[in-house]
Amino acid sequence: MVDKYSYRIVWSAEDEEFAGLCAEFPSLSWLAPSQDEAFQGIRKLVADVIKDMQEQNEIIPEPIAMQRFSGKFIVRVPPHVHRDLALAAQEANISLNRYVSAKLAGA
Repeated sequence: MVDKYSYRIVWSAEDEEFAGLCAEFPSLSWLAPSQDEAFQGIRKLVADVIKDMQEQNEIIPEPIAMQRFSGKFIVRVPPHVHRDLALAAQEANISLNRYVSAKLAGA
């Protein structure tokens, strides 16, 4: 299960080391002088935490990669933003949904 979690290695200017992070366990991090060591460290830490959680009969976070997403979510925006988006979609001759989806995807 440890292999399925979402890991990220970033440079920490404050610590002057690489930080290993895991999205499903946001309170955990592992500092190391190299990216490889940070990655191995955070993976081991997550494995240790999962083992402890299992022993305590705690709920273990499901890996994001294993979750199902519907593709739908609601975003509230001020009325003037909604109007501007609707106008831009109309001018592009596409639906508001398609326009906003493209913008969120960086297109």
